[in-house]
Amino acid sequence: MTTLEIMKKVKSASLSLADADSSTKNAVLENMARSILDSADEILNANSEDLAAARGNISDVMLDRLMLNRDRLLSMAKGIRDVASLDDPVGKTLSVTERHDGLKIRKVSSPMGVIAIIYESRPNVTSDAAALAIKSSNAALLRCGKEAHRSAAAIVGAIRSALMKSGVDKDCVMLVEDTSRESALEMMRANGYIDLLIPRGGRGLIKSCVENATVPCIETGTGICHIYVDADADCDMALNIVDNAKTSRPSVCNAAEVCLIHRDAAARFIPMLEKRLVTDRKAAGLEPVELRMTPDALAFSSCGVPSSEADFDTEFLDYIMAVKTVSSADEAIEHIRAHSTGHSDAVVTENEDVKRLFTSRVDSAAVYVNASTRFTDGGEFGLGCEMGISTQKLHARGPMGLAELTTYKYIIEGRGNVR
Repeated sequence: MTTLEIMKKVKSASLSLADADSSTKNAVLENMARSILDSADEILNANSEDLAAARGNISDVMLDRLMLNRDRLLSMAKGIRDVASLDDPVGKTLSVTERHDGLKIRKVSSPMGVIAIIYESRPNVTSDAAALAIKSSNAALLRCGKEAHRSAAAIVGAIRSALMKSGVDKDCVMLVEDTSRESALEMMRANGYIDLLIPRGGRGLIKSCVENATVPCIETGTGICHIYVDADADCDMALNIVDNAKTSRPSVCNAAEVCLIHRDAAARFIPMLEKRLVTDRKAAGLEPVELRMTPDALAFSSCGVPSSEADFDTEFLDYIMAVKTVSSADEAIEHIRAHSTGHSDAVVTENEDVKRLFTSRVDSAAVYVNASTRFTDGGEFGLGCEMGISTQKLHARGPMGLAELTTYKYIIEGRGNVR
């Protein structure tokens, strides 16, 4: 089926969700969760084929993003059920104005219509996107990268089976069959078929959408996330935070890529950092982190390597971290404002003035104080799951949950009023 034919089917099917009530949508979501678990063998077999085809062509950390197992399928089902447990975002009265002539104007939340998402090698995005779309009364048009296409097709098959079982048009969730660049461009220019386009992937994909899309598009995802270790930081706390933010899952957009260290803390903290991220990881048989350092940081280092200017503008998505020392919180903030992608940035400090300065001047979607950047996630923020992390300011910012997938309309009731 061509991409245009699929878009026409999704657009037509979207009407079947427009007036679906909460109980109907929640029943659909429960059936989706069950269907994914019932189809576990089929999904995992498809994923094994994707992994076999991708091995040797993408890095090990990217293979981890692609890989599914039974625990991850359970997490996907849990994410769907978490979405079902949330309040329905559609049909809420946001404001009411009553005019002197009796005209009543209500502002009411309503679905977008068709939400399209272009994503790369994370199969779990398939179920997250479908669940959020269904709960917000939207149809979902999904296009994944070629590396994950077999996995996504198996997941979508399970979801469509659940839709049919629930009496909802199965075409409310469809997967684009063509994984070429041309199909992505066709979606970006699908005015009249797509109401909101969300790219979720690397810088190249997001840049392409922003430059080429004629449909409304949300800029998401790229995460050059910073952690600033202040002169007044608890170094043990800072070490745990940096370790978690860099190594717990380096292939995701909320992983830290840059560590800025106040010079007054560098002599103590850099050796601690190297021991934890390099020496201890090697001893444990784990992949060490390559610490790419500016000359001032290398002065305190025993195993760092020289950094390049480009390292501070790179989303590594790997066991690599750029490290720099700074003379003040102001310098750290200036660096972050110049190099951050506006995703997630953190400060570790016990100084209240530095906390206030950092949170007021760092203009990112998520700003952390004494916590890892890895919490920037729809599930962690109580949204069930997410469509992506918006790094722009209109109309959504940060993890995009149900509320960000709705718009609003004005419903005006009169008694024969004329103007």
